[in-house]
Amino acid sequence: MGLDGNGPRRRVALVAVDMGLGHLRAAHALAPALATPVLEIDRPPLASPAEQRRWGQVRAFYETLSRSSQLPVVGRPMRRLLEGITFIPQLYGARDQSRATLGTRMLEALARRGFGRGALDYLHREDATLVTTFYAPAVIADFLGYHRTVCVVTDSDINRVWVSRWPAHSTVHYCVPSERALRRLRAFGVRPEFTHLTGFPLPPELMGGPDLAVLRANLAARLVRLDRRGVFREQLREEIAHLLGALPTAEEGRPPLLTFAVGGAGAQLGIARSFLPSLRRPLEQRQLRLALVAGVRRDVAARLEHWVREAGLGALLGDGVEIVCEEDFPTYFGRFNALLARTDILWTKPSELSFFAALGIPLVFSWPLGVHERVNRRWVLHRGAGFKQESPGEAWEWLREWLDDGTLAGAAWSGYQRLPKFGAARIAEVAERLMGD
Repeated sequence: MGLDGNGPRRRVALVAVDMGLGHLRAAHALAPALATPVLEIDRPPLASPAEQRRWGQVRAFYETLSRSSQLPVVGRPMRRLLEGITFIPQLYGARDQSRATLGTRMLEALARRGFGRGALDYLHREDATLVTTFYAPAVIADFLGYHRTVCVVTDSDINRVWVSRWPAHSTVHYCVPSERALRRLRAFGVRPEFTHLTGFPLPPELMGGPDLAVLRANLAARLVRLDRRGVFREQLREEIAHLLGALPTAEEGRPPLLTFAVGGAGAQLGIARSFLPSLRRPLEQRQLRLALVAGVRRDVAARLEHWVREAGLGALLGDGVEIVCEEDFPTYFGRFNALLARTDILWTKPSELSFFAALGIPLVFSWPLGVHERVNRRWVLHRGAGFKQESPGEAWEWLREWLDDGTLAGAAWSGYQRLPKFGAARIAEVAERLMGD
């Protein structure tokens, strides 16, 4: 059956990797649209035991580098190394950036030695169209001559390693979340017919179908909680009424929910310890609610709980302060998406969650880890949907100001109005065309 349930179809292999949560998060949002489960490139049935070990070494290196780059003084060389690995050149000026980089050549060398062979054997065996949210499976498949591949880009701009050594001959179809990523791929030499501006895949349970019924209902309630003095709602009264209808009066006076989520490696976790004392009074006075996200890391959850108690907020755990942690990624993504439905402010690093501003959630950004996160932050800031964090130790001072003057409500509205929302459906359309070839 096709993706729409009609006609013959080939299988889809939806492939991701646990290398930062972005690749997995995008894949799990895509899975319902493609009607297929998520496979991981470093696990069976795609990876041999030897490949699993190699992927484990790469993951351990990346997480160690991310965490150590945040340390004072000794973290400087680590930051330089991280910046070098994620380097993205200026887009303007020299438009031909097709020359292969060291990362591209290294990935090709790995493919020559059999790296990724298990995934390719699986694709041939299942006659499957590869849809991947990580560059390595796409580039390796392209190098080994597999021609039904869709690569979903998970940042607003990308490193040359996302494209094979010979981009003009590549048959990988790239689905990108931003105009800049589209221009970058063409600067790399990818043919225009293999680039598709789709947007980032967002969780379907936060959308509510083509009419965005769930998204609009969540946004309507969020605007009331964020605009506690009615400043923004008065300014855009007619526009809001036209697009959302009457706003829910039951949300008046309800404290907004601030969600803090800084990534799976926990590199910036210490920010929470800095801001918790500042938030003690508004949390105790029910002017604010707080969710701290630990992902699937029990050690991170334990540290967050310790800092909550250290700040004198232990009595509010489960009643004003919550810590989100699950045993596995599918369960975590489901719980996190449910949390986002009621989140009013998302404090995060500028990772793949940058694209979630499209849901009408204003973003507060911690500092970026790597060049790709810096450009993600810039992409959101230019669209008026997010802000750089101010001093964490004075968090309530600037959050209170933004709540009083409608600044956060305005950012929620800008994200909803200006950022793409239908990435999953558009990516599925690209995959379906390949399945019919």
